[in-house]
Amino acid sequence: MASDEGVIDWDEAMQQCGDDEEFLRELLDDLRSETDTQMEKMAEVLKTPDDSCFVQLMRAAHVIKGAASNLMCGQLRKGAADLETLANTSSKEDKDYKDEELMKSLKEKFEALEEAVKNYHEYLEKVDV
Repeated sequence: MASDEGVIDWDEAMQQCGDDEEFLRELLDDLRSETDTQMEKMAEVLKTPDDSCFVQLMRAAHVIKGAASNLMCGQLRKGAADLETLANTSSKEDKDYKDEELMKSLKEKFEALEEAVKNYHEYLEKVDV
């Protein structure tokens, strides 16, 4: 199992939830489901990129980043933020999705986010969520 460091700041997350552990566990489970949905969307976009791929990646990563930030899930937040930033910059600068180096960089950011998601899933299993 990967290191728990940075996966979730449990004390801070509990504060965000008014020290209601049951509520926190529900939210963490919801985040797992939402993250999985967004990761599937991004994987599909990266398999078959088109003119809208940067915006689609940016939006999906933004969803994960926002929820992860609210629940003090540092690795997820960072991974999603890094992918969102690159996708946003690529969109604003009107980059071409056919640029192999750019797509390689986006895939690397996605893979880093995948690792954070894996760590998150493992952490939730460990704490019986």
